[in-house]
Amino acid sequence: MSRRKSGSPLLLFLIVLIVVVFLVVQRSHEPYRASSRPHSPPHAAAKPHLYRDESRSHGEKTDHSRESTTCETLGVKCSSSYFQQWQAPGENACKTQLRNGYPVPDPRCTPGGINTAVTVEVMRNPAWRTACIRNCQESEAEKHVTYKWYGLQKPRSNSGKNQVCELDHLVPLELGGADGLGNIWPECGPDRTVLDNRYFKIKDRVENYLADEVKDGRMSLDAAQQGIASDWTQFLADANRYCQQKGRC
Repeated sequence: MSRRKSGSPLLLFLIVLIVVVFLVVQRSHEPYRASSRPHSPPHAAAKPHLYRDESRSHGEKTDHSRESTTCETLGVKCSSSYFQQWQAPGENACKTQLRNGYPVPDPRCTPGGINTAVTVEVMRNPAWRTACIRNCQESEAEKHVTYKWYGLQKPRSNSGKNQVCELDHLVPLELGGADGLGNIWPECGPDRTVLDNRYFKIKDRVENYLADEVKDGRMSLDAAQQGIASDWTQFLADANRYCQQKGRC
């Protein structure tokens, strides 16, 4: 009995020793195994994000064809075609006129013009955005020269509720207006009124009205473009009624 008891601790010690040796050998081979694996390409870390996006797109009913539609696929390019022969005027060469109590630009300096790539079909496309052609021909800063043409001082504070002037597209971009300087004029005032009653905000009603008239087929695009260029105020009564009915002011 004494021999069996003395042998048991020895056997247990041998088993523990074997296990320890086995673990040491296993760990000594880990670096070799890691180094023998093929290296992943540098961009592999980005793949989980790609997979996550793909699974989300398959799980949701998203109109990707609409999202991927760009200005190029709509066929919209930057161009300006003016309604009469035009060249850049000099300083103080232009004067605004009054029609129905509202200012209209000098036709010699701002005859108005269009981008012929913007058709009725483009306007009806949900992907159409005026950003496609905004500032595509001249930058916002370059358009400030029109203040000098009209003999006006650019306001120092001209944003938010303090905005009193807008470098306005005579034929608005949403109606296929040109982005060139022959279609830009500084529409200013009146100073002592709330923002919504300033001239450029009132003209916005006409622009929204005409855009919907064209898209709904009640007016041709050419008639709307020519009409707003010649005298935007002629549509104001209809635009105000439209605004009251539709609430799109």
